[in-house]
Amino acid sequence: MIAIRSTLFMVYAFFWSLATIPLVMFSALVLRGLWGYRAGKLWRLGIQAGVENLLGIRPRVIGLENMPAEPCVILAKHQSAWETMTIQDYVPNGAYCVFVLKKELLRIPLLGWGLAAMKMISIDRKAGRDALDQVVNQGRERLQQGFYVIIFPEGTRVAPGQTKRYKAGGAYLAARVGCKVVPIAHDAGELWPRQAFLKKPGQITMSIGPAFDATGMSEQQVNQRAEAWIEAEMRRISPHRYSDAATGQS
Repeated sequence: MIAIRSTLFMVYAFFWSLATIPLVMFSALVLRGLWGYRAGKLWRLGIQAGVENLLGIRPRVIGLENMPAEPCVILAKHQSAWETMTIQDYVPNGAYCVFVLKKELLRIPLLGWGLAAMKMISIDRKAGRDALDQVVNQGRERLQQGFYVIIFPEGTRVAPGQTKRYKAGGAYLAARVGCKVVPIAHDAGELWPRQAFLKKPGQITMSIGPAFDATGMSEQQVNQRAEAWIEAEMRRISPHRYSDAATGQS
């Protein structure tokens, strides 16, 4: 049954993207303004309908009251493609989100073209410190325009129970701009593993942590605070993945 569900979803997602990504590009490049983001939301909601109704994956959200009413930097755990769509549902007042992503993603047919048209914050990871300046310059502009900025500080998808080094990009942006930061933990990888065709039905828990103001903080302090909350929360919502959580150690 899982194989059938996953196959139906992949077919549905392909044809839905084929039908809507050209609309996203047309809206972003020709109509401009927020039209590209509106069309992008249409694509996303269609994909999420497939996730819920074909795959049988549904969210359980904790801490929604922690999401600030003003644009901020969201630092989130990254385990699958699920959170790239679902986090956007929980920013208030119908605001839109942009992501910090590597330029290579913009070359992916359909998806990458849509991301490029919507002016996500793209960086060249080989540029070193200049890449951080790219994040700040583009990120400050997006925040001022009213967008929430979503960043996955580990830089790539990680399997449940694993942790990679938290990179400086999101913390550097928040510290330089002086905005609020919201940490997010979730267990999406339990049902939607990285690069896995088969996706299991069930409930994904997403926990939104308390926002904190990065004004006056260093990038190291921002990262340490976000990482401490996210990794502690991961042990709470996925204790079976962590030996220290299972033994009651911190």
